[in-house]
Amino acid sequence: MDETKPLKVRLTFCVLLVGISLLFAAVVTDHWAVLSPRVKDFNTTCEAAHFGLWRLCTKRIHVWEQGAKATGCGPISLPGAHNCSYFKHFTPGQSSEIFEVTTQKEYSISAAAIAIFSVGFAIIGTICVLFSFQKKRDYLLKPASMFYTFAGLCIIISVEVMRQSVKRMIDSKDTVWMEYSYSWSFACACSAFVLLFIFGIVLLLIALPRFPQNPWETCMDAEPEH
Repeated sequence: MDETKPLKVRLTFCVLLVGISLLFAAVVTDHWAVLSPRVKDFNTTCEAAHFGLWRLCTKRIHVWEQGAKATGCGPISLPGAHNCSYFKHFTPGQSSEIFEVTTQKEYSISAAAIAIFSVGFAIIGTICVLFSFQKKRDYLLKPASMFYTFAGLCIIISVEVMRQSVKRMIDSKDTVWMEYSYSWSFACACSAFVLLFIFGIVLLLIALPRFPQNPWETCMDAEPEH
């Protein structure tokens, strides 16, 4: 039996916890993408926006000066009046105009639902790992590794759905947004995918039984005949 296996499991689990933290940060925050209209006049105000899976926030920014190549509103970190509204994903009725016209509701619903599956898989995987620390329950590491891998796949699918949503918004003729950029929540989601997917596979390899290095190891480990 590999005596270093418990240490390997704990180190891998620590990295997976970092991935889970990034996953939660990406899901609950609203800085996936930053949108801005084209600005032609200086010394005026413009309205930029940033949004995530659950809400869209707009900020009215005062434009003092811009570089020769800058045409958009922002950066979003500048001070200004801030207003946020939640997307009505799962409730009937008319949503805000900015959501109905510019954010392509079907994309946002899909991205949010897939992200929820990712969080669910990560939670179940963590429960399995915690139970596996008890004696003679290391068999739970195999399903835990698969749950982590599924969580990574779900969040990268959610990232791609969100990316397509942003692209569709910018290409729409009904939108005022002309420029976009991805922000730190988007980076957290991508990092979570890398950690959960890769180290989910690593956990699976650790959980698999060790193959015999020599042909006679299997015979030596066999139970004696009575």
